[in-house]
Amino acid sequence: MRDINILVINPGSTSTKIAVYEDVRCIFLKTLRHSKEELDQYKTVTEQYEFRKNAILEELKADRIDLNNMAAIIGRGGLTYPLESGVYEINERMVEHCKVGISGMHASNLGSMIAYELAQEIPNAMALTADPVVTDEMNDIARVSGHPNFERRSIFHALNQKAVARQHAAKLGRLYSDMNLIVVHLGGGVSIGAHNNGRVIDANNALDGEGPFSPERSGTLPAGQLVDMCFSNKYSKDEIKKMITGEAGFVAYLGTNDARDVEMAVNEGDERAIFYHNAMAYQVSKAIGEMATVLKGRVDGILITGGMAYDKTLMSLIRERVDFITQVYIYPGQDEMKALAMNALNVVRGEAKVRVYAR
Repeated sequence: MRDINILVINPGSTSTKIAVYEDVRCIFLKTLRHSKEELDQYKTVTEQYEFRKNAILEELKADRIDLNNMAAIIGRGGLTYPLESGVYEINERMVEHCKVGISGMHASNLGSMIAYELAQEIPNAMALTADPVVTDEMNDIARVSGHPNFERRSIFHALNQKAVARQHAAKLGRLYSDMNLIVVHLGGGVSIGAHNNGRVIDANNALDGEGPFSPERSGTLPAGQLVDMCFSNKYSKDEIKKMITGEAGFVAYLGTNDARDVEMAVNEGDERAIFYHNAMAYQVSKAIGEMATVLKGRVDGILITGGMAYDKTLMSLIRERVDFITQVYIYPGQDEMKALAMNALNVVRGEAKVRVYAR
């Protein structure tokens, strides 16, 4: 039986990961890193499209990867309308919604856009996405913001959080659907989710201003001060949005969006880096405590994943604040590439249902 080849595309805020799978085997994996200077050339995420697509094509060409062999191209899902968890076939409507940012702008929007265009050039290839960042399983009570003009939205690292949660459950010989977990994704964005019997019933909006700060996002800001700034006539709407997403967090405090640079500075004794590194650990820990109350204290494990989970000092700082809740498990990096590939493989094999985006 002929191997099924899957191309995986995962654009993050500061990198683009690409992989090729032959059935369940990863035969190619590459992370294309994008500096702040490179990305600053583009005013919006959508404007990065050609830059990111060409970077992918150049890398595949250099490594002699033939796109015509792909049965499916699966991209990390973007900010479309809220969706149920599952695998979706990318159509023109989804691409258009990603382009305009119908629910917001994020690099993940590019995943669906690039996967769709590349698949159009390959006979019979499918363009897919799975567990997009707008996966919505929140309880209605969690949507309440404090004013009827505002509603909390489910925007988080659904793909990686669910993949790690399932992996953890399997490792313990248990079912994800029978566990209560707090899953923490620490990457270009930071999201903390309360997983109740297989559903993420609450999570911070990791994109545009909720929860802990990240390497380039502000997280929650003091609302009154933000309102004053908006009406100060000193900043445009776009400038303020960049203060929330893109030019906040470590970028604003320390001048870099690369958490590895911060970790190195901490290890070298840089007092400023140490202070804001500790502040991140403090905010992440506080958010974990909030999610413990969502689960009424019945927590089977705290799982920490994402690129910053490699930072042993950061992990130690978080552990010392939250390990009274339950055991902490560290899963450095992320399983998003494998999760995307396996979702696509199941669809191509006819073992999983593919959903249609029809909003």
